[in-house]
Amino acid sequence: MQQLMWFRSDLRIDDNTALSQAMSRGSTIALYLVTPGQWQRHDDAPCKVDFWLRNLAQLSRALAALNVPLLIRQCEDWNQAPAVIAEVCHQHNVCAVHANEEYGINESLRDRCVAAYLAQQDIAWHSHLDQLLFKPGSILTRSGGYFQVYSQFRKVCYEHLHMALPGRVARPVAQAPTPLASDAIPQAVDGFAMPSEQLRSLWPAGEEAARQRLERFADEQIGYYKDERDFPALPGTSQLSPYLAAGVLSPRQCLHAALAANRGEFDSGNAGVVTWVNELLWREFYKHILVGYPRVSRHRAFRPETEAVAWRRAPEELAAWQQGRTGLPIIDAAMRQLLETGWMHNRLRMIVAMFLTKNLLIDWREGERFFMRHLIDGDLAANNGGWQWSASTGTDAAPYFRIFNPISQSQKFDPEGRFIRHWLPELAGLNKRDIHDPASLGGLFAPAGYPRPIVDLSRSRERALAAFRNLGQEVPA
Repeated sequence: MQQLMWFRSDLRIDDNTALSQAMSRGSTIALYLVTPGQWQRHDDAPCKVDFWLRNLAQLSRALAALNVPLLIRQCEDWNQAPAVIAEVCHQHNVCAVHANEEYGINESLRDRCVAAYLAQQDIAWHSHLDQLLFKPGSILTRSGGYFQVYSQFRKVCYEHLHMALPGRVARPVAQAPTPLASDAIPQAVDGFAMPSEQLRSLWPAGEEAARQRLERFADEQIGYYKDERDFPALPGTSQLSPYLAAGVLSPRQCLHAALAANRGEFDSGNAGVVTWVNELLWREFYKHILVGYPRVSRHRAFRPETEAVAWRRAPEELAAWQQGRTGLPIIDAAMRQLLETGWMHNRLRMIVAMFLTKNLLIDWREGERFFMRHLIDGDLAANNGGWQWSASTGTDAAPYFRIFNPISQSQKFDPEGRFIRHWLPELAGLNKRDIHDPASLGGLFAPAGYPRPIVDLSRSRERALAAFRNLGQEVPA
C-alpha cells in the first residue's frame, strides 16, 4: 500500500509524526510543493525561502538513506495543490497521503480542500499533530473556549505536562529500495533574491546543524537564559527559531533537551530552563490563538475594539524605521541586525515594535509585514502575536497598554553600548553614556552623519495614550 508523505514546515526525519506513520503503513514516497505565488502573498522572506531550499537539500539526502525518494513539484499557489497531489498519487499508485497539521487560516483551508479532493478519488488523507506539544482544542478554559491570556494558558499546559510528557517519535528505519529517483532540489526560486553568503553562513542547514545548536545551548547556555536573554550583546538566546519555523527541529525535541538539563523538571529547578520552557509555551499559545481566533490570520486585531485606533499614515517615518535611520541608536542597530542577518533579538523586536506602533503611531500591520519580508524565522503565529502584543491590540493581561522608552531600554539592556557599536560603527567613538542618546550632546557635539531623532519620545508617547483614550481604554495618566 503505497504512502505519500507531504512535507511542509516539517523538514526533518527525526521525530516526524507524519513520516513515521506513513512509513509504518507501507512503502513511502515524499513530496514537497514549491509555491512561489503563495509565498509572496504570505510575505515570506527571500532568506527564509533560501533556508527552506537548503534544508530540503539536506532532507533529500537523509531520506535517501531511508530509501525514500523526494519528489518536487511546482505550482503557483495552494489552489492548485489538490490536483497536483492527486496527479502524483495516480502516477505512483498512492493510496494514502500523510501530512503534519498547520494552523493558519489559509493552511487549514488548503488541507480541507486537498482532503476533499482526494476523498473523491478514494485516496485517504491523514493529518498528524507534530509542530505543537498539545493539539488545539485540548487546552481550553473551564467554559470550553480558547484562552486569551498566556499565564492562564501556561497553567493548564503545566497540568497536562505533569500528567504526561509528549513523547518523541522514533526515527524510521530504512525501507526496501525503490526504483524511483528523487528530484533535483532547486537552488533558487524566481521572485526571491539569493541572500548574501554572510547571512547564509549564520544559519547552516540540516538536522545535524540544528541538533548541534540545540545541544550546545542546552549544555552551555540554558542555565543562564533567564539572566542573559534580554541582553542583545550576549549570546543569551538559543537562536533556534529558524529551525523551529521550518520544522528542522520539533518542539518535543526542544522540550526534552530542556528537561534533560534540569533533572526532568519544567516548572521548578533551574530558572533558566523554566524560563526557556515558558518561551516554548508562548510559541504554543500563539498557534492555538490562530485556531481559536482566526480573525488574526485575516490581518485583523485580536481585540476588535482596537480596529478603531487612528493610526497615522507617515511613509517617510516608516521608511526611516525600516532602514535604521530613526536617530534612536537601539532602534537603528536592531533594524540593521534584521536587514543583514534575517534575525532580530527578541527584546529588540519588542522595542522596535513599540516604537513603530506607539511613538510613530503607525499601524502594527506595516511592521508585521516588514518583519515577515525579512525574517528567516518568520512565522505567522509568533510574528502576529508579538506585534499585536506590542501594539496593545493583542493578547495581554495588563489592563493598560505599555510603552517602552527606547533610550532607557538601551541603557538597561545594552549598558556598555556593545551591541550599538557593532551595528552602528559611526557611533563607536561615543562613551557608554552618550551612545544611547547622541542627540543629547547637542548639534555641535553630536556625531556627524548620524540623524537627529525623527520623533520626540515624550510628546509621541502622549499622542499614543490619547489615541487609546479615544477608545475608552484604561491607560496611565
